[in-house]
Amino acid sequence: MIFCISESGENMPRISSPVAIIIPARYGSSRFLGKPLAMITGRTMINRVWSLARAVSDVDEVCIATDDERIAEHVRSFGGAVVTTPKECTNGTERVLKAAQMLSTTPAVVVNLQGDAVLTPPWVIAALIDEMRRDPTVEIATAAVRMDKRSYHALRTAKGHGEVGGTTVTFDRRWNALYFSKSIIPFMRNDGPDNDSDPLPVFRHIGLYAYRYETLCQYISFESGPLERSEKLEQLRALEHGIPVRVVEVDYGGRTHWAVDSPDDLKRVEAIIGKEGDLVAA
Repeated sequence: MIFCISESGENMPRISSPVAIIIPARYGSSRFLGKPLAMITGRTMINRVWSLARAVSDVDEVCIATDDERIAEHVRSFGGAVVTTPKECTNGTERVLKAAQMLSTTPAVVVNLQGDAVLTPPWVIAALIDEMRRDPTVEIATAAVRMDKRSYHALRTAKGHGEVGGTTVTFDRRWNALYFSKSIIPFMRNDGPDNDSDPLPVFRHIGLYAYRYETLCQYISFESGPLERSEKLEQLRALEHGIPVRVVEVDYGGRTHWAVDSPDDLKRVEAIIGKEGDLVAA
């Protein structure tokens, strides 16, 4: 069990409160053993993600959280900060919280950047942090990209072939999430607007999160509910327990969103980097 201590005397963090980007990295993935150490065009995956996080301005700390000494030793070799978290952590979110508790200064805002998110532009990460600073009432923020007709039809075709990947999100007029789903929501009865220039109301969710420290503590203490267990989506736990999740629309600037789930994805990512250019400085 993880115990959380709130910052005394402060109901809301100040704008200048510390921000930490924490990157969970586990060696023993069942689908891809040793994934953080896999090479992508001359650099390891974890080094690439760390470099993306380091490119975000006005961040107080970038730290990698791992349960494996091989990863920790590699991170130290390129000058990264690393904390060793217990192997008993059940998921990346729990690992991120444990790492936040081990930092010398407790961050007010914790960003969970997945260790396989090698194509995440730094400005996308910054957008979540900006929203947390802009509105101190936001407890959790996450990112989403509006889909165009091409990407919508591609996702719909993939779903029709039985693929599970790809999460969509709907939200209210304040941009607070209503629901996340592995199905495509909302259902498009007429296949979208007739005019190709009209935007679709379909947003693909990006698995990137910013939390208030106290909210992250609270979230981890909750049990999973039937929606989370059904969809296998952790973020539904917040909604089921009444914690609003602010959706931030982000723009990849024409770049491709892709994560590495299997060894086959490495070639795809390398091809994208070769075509679109490298987000990581040499």
